[in-house]
Amino acid sequence: QVQLVESGGGLVQAGGSLRLSCAASGSRFSIMTMGWYRQAPGKQRDLVAAITSGSMTNYADSVKGRFTISRDNAKNTVYLQMNSLKTEDTAVYYCNARDFRYNIWGQGTQVTVSS
Repeated sequence: QVQLVESGGGLVQAGGSLRLSCAASGSRFSIMTMGWYRQAPGKQRDLVAAITSGSMTNYADSVKGRFTISRDNAKNTVYLQMNSLKTEDTAVYYCNARDFRYNIWGQGTQVTVSS
C-alpha cells in the first residue's frame, strides 16, 4: 500500500513562491501517475497538475506558466513549484497517486496567499 505525506504549505504574500513536496512510501511510486489537487472552502476539489510515470505533464489553465510539477523517482517524491502566487490560489492542496490498482490521497497541506 502506498502512503503519501505532503509538506511545504504555508502563508505567502501574493507574487511569492512556495514549493510543495509529497513523499510516497512503497515501491509503486515510479509507475504511478502523481497529481496535485486543491480545494478551496465551499468548492470542489480540482486538478492543479499531474505527471505520469513517463513524466508527461498537464496543468489546469489557471496555473499554466506559474506552477511546475516534477518527480524524483529515486526519492519517491513529487513536487509542485508554485510561482507568482495569487490570492485565488488559496486552498488545501492534496497529493494524489493512482494507477490501475490504487487511487490514494494525502492528508492535504494548507496554502494561503495574502494580498
